[in-house]
Formats: sequence, structure tokens, C-alpha cells
Amino acid sequence: MKVAPSILAADFACLAEDITRVRAEADLLHVDCMDGHYVKNLTIGPPVVKSLRNCTDLLLDCHLMVDQPEVLFPAFAHAGADSVTVHIELGDPRACFDAVRRLGMRVGLALEPDTPFAALEQYLGDIDMLLVMSVHTGFGGQAFIPEVLEKVRAARAAIDARQLPVEIEIDGGIKADTAHLAVDAGVDILVSGTGIFDADDPLDAARELRALQRS
Repeated sequence: MKVAPSILAADFACLAEDITRVRAEADLLHVDCMDGHYVKNLTIGPPVVKSLRNCTDLLLDCHLMVDQPEVLFPAFAHAGADSVTVHIELGDPRACFDAVRRLGMRVGLALEPDTPFAALEQYLGDIDMLLVMSVHTGFGGQAFIPEVLEKVRAARAAIDARQLPVEIEIDGGIKADTAHLAVDAGVDILVSGTGIFDADDPLDAARELRALQRS
């Protein structure tokens, strides 16, 4: 199982130290970028990604919860982002996909808990990663919404049936007591913020998630 610590829950005053602490059990870093418009929160952008790039070789997976993501793609690419994820709720994402690939980054597509899988199924062949949100976007520390697991199962079935090289990522409320549900439903990547960085031993918490296997 791949684990993506979400730096939204890390200490922003010592991000490099927090990342180093969990590096041995992390496969990529999840970077939540919010603009205060798409969601009612304001977090970080390309300057922080550039700083992260200078202190880690982990893949930087940037989740763009912003109204106009296409405006920011060049800045994220220049900063060193490896992957950017946009939301299906913004409309037809194909122009975004083309722009992201021209800049040499991986393409991700996300959907909110209330958005049905059918809204993005037609785009599965155009993306590298599908992000299923298991909380409503905007703030960390929310409770896991188990109903989204039906979308994970539907996505797993569709991806496997078409033999697509698409990874399923889940984000929101992922901790020791919920992660196994997501794994059994078919996810490939577990994003965890407070489940890792708020733990007494963040490295051990990441290790516990990474050791999970589908039953």
C-alpha cells in the first residue's frame, strides 16, 4: 500500500523536519492547495512547493482546490510539482489535462463526497490518478465518510475491467481505524494528515498504514 502523508496536518514552521521524520514510510507527499474561493480555506501554493522540492525527493502530489487551476499550472511545474489534481466539479477537465501533460506533470482528477462516480468515469482513460474525497474539501481533521467506499469499488471495477494504469487515492479521515475499509474497497494510495502527524509516533503511524493489505 502506498502512503501519502498530507502536509496540511504537519507543523508549517518545520515542514522539512516533519517530512524527514516520516520519509522512510512515505511514497509521496500530498500537498493541499486551497484558494479561499473553491473552498473556504486558504493554505499554500507554489512557493511552498518549491521549498519542499529543495528538501525532499518524494513525489509531490498537489491537490488543487482552486477556482482556476489552469492559471497556476506553470507555477506549480516550475516549483517542482510532480502531479496536480483538479476537481471534476469545475466542469470538463480535458483542457486542464492537456495543459498539465504539456508541462510534464502527472494528471489527477478528484471528486467530492457528494459527486457520483459516473460524473468522471468517461475520463478514466485520460488520467494517472483518481482522488476520491472521503471528507468534504476545505479543512483537515474531519470524520471519514464511509458512503464514498461505493465509489471506490465502482472505480476499482472500471479500472480493472479496462486494464487502465490509474491509481485510486483516498483522502479524508484516513487513520488506523478507517484505512483498512478503504484498502478493502480497492484503493492504491492512502492520504493521511492528522492520522500520521498527530500520532505520538508519526513514522510508526505511517508504517502501520503502509503494511495494510487487501483482504
